[in-house]
Amino acid sequence: MIKKVRKIILWILGIFISYIAFVLIFGTLTDFQPDHILEIETEQTAEATVITDSVISLAIWNIGYAGLGEESDFFYDGGGMLRSKGHMVRPSKAISEKNVQGILQWAGSTQADFFLMQEVDRSSKRSYQVDHFAKLAETFDGYYAGFAANYQSPWVPIPLLEPWKAYGKTKSGLGTYSRFQPQEATRYQLPGEYGWPTKIFQLDRCAAVLRFDMENGKELVLMNVHNSAFDKGGELKKQQMRFLKDFFLAEYQKGNYVIAGGDWNQCPPFFKKDGFVPDPDRAAELSNIEAEMLPEDWQWIYDPTVPTNRSVRNPLELGKTFVTIIDFFLVSPNVKVLKVKGLNLNFKFSDHQPVWMEVELEGG
Repeated sequence: MIKKVRKIILWILGIFISYIAFVLIFGTLTDFQPDHILEIETEQTAEATVITDSVISLAIWNIGYAGLGEESDFFYDGGGMLRSKGHMVRPSKAISEKNVQGILQWAGSTQADFFLMQEVDRSSKRSYQVDHFAKLAETFDGYYAGFAANYQSPWVPIPLLEPWKAYGKTKSGLGTYSRFQPQEATRYQLPGEYGWPTKIFQLDRCAAVLRFDMENGKELVLMNVHNSAFDKGGELKKQQMRFLKDFFLAEYQKGNYVIAGGDWNQCPPFFKKDGFVPDPDRAAELSNIEAEMLPEDWQWIYDPTVPTNRSVRNPLELGKTFVTIIDFFLVSPNVKVLKVKGLNLNFKFSDHQPVWMEVELEGG
């Protein structure tokens, strides 16, 4: 009897070890490893090729793959690579569809020359294979539409010990939509990565850079950003910010206008991280962008009255759930900000909220 029990235990242990080995080997062999510089995928083009107006408007929104609306929590926010611990791995199809409709309604009713979106799915099990990028492109009729992948895998096996809940196939990234046709659209791989094996389950962070011709002969350099999250110690973000700093300064020194916007996964310089809902523990998990990163005449632009991100450790409870600001713009000294407004949707459709901005390109 003891021998039989021992044999069963060894058999189960063998299956478990084989499964883990398969996951690691499969993940390593299929790990998305893009070149450092790639041309952005284009869905549709715009007719206008030169920006003639000096006043332009922009909107940013991390749509959370239409899976992190008000009803949702998220297993990974609690450190759940191994188990979901009762938290949501993906929403129900009905919730996902509700979020998609809300996102598309916002897109169709918001006026902006440029839309910079993050966590836009193209073909993912977690979003029921709905192509969010293409649906948004249809909504932004007549706009250029470009996609830069930062999360691509034939099978994401986390949570590791619950394969029946696995994320599965994933393709997601940055969607950028413009009323003007860029003369160049490039995906830049951001530096830094997690150690193996964590890196094979994580996003490959990138920036989408679009260059637009101006009537005055200069260029508008527009960047869609989504920096690392779940970065204990912030080492990856520090590497990424050094890369971005050098890029921003080099472009400005050429005489170009520089605007960057998106989900920075950190708060603006000096911003009180738990100013909306006091929570010293959650605030300690976040960092502020260093005020000395760029010269004083560069501006970090946000609406301090409207939070842009909520905690997804639990479903939303307004007034109780931790919220803060990690989605905002950066503009170079030759860009004058006319208006900025956080758009409060009460986190109904995503764990992030949009921000809208109007600027004047001085001398444009």
